[in-house]
Amino acid sequence: MSDFETVRAADVPADAALLDVREDYEFAEGHAPGALHIPVGEIPARFQDELDPDEDYYVICRTGGRSVQITSWLTGQGYSAVFVADGMDGWLVAGRPLESSTGEEPRVR
Repeated sequence: MSDFETVRAADVPADAALLDVREDYEFAEGHAPGALHIPVGEIPARFQDELDPDEDYYVICRTGGRSVQITSWLTGQGYSAVFVADGMDGWLVAGRPLESSTGEEPRVR
């Protein structure tokens, strides 16, 4: 059994601190407005400087594989992390807002 909460993208609160752990190109093509972006491979080097230990982070990737690992790891470091089980694919299906950094129509990949 996991020691962290799991939610679907449709149930992420509108004011949640969303941590997107996808790669740079994935994030640039489509992400939730206001999401904090730290690629999965950079989390160990950056989390102490960029994450607030008193904040509840909703961790998201495309389908859930990377974010479940980071959610587990962050909770092991004493951070509060919630796993977004259906990821950005679920975010898109739920009709949640998306933006792009590329100047093109946002998409999830």
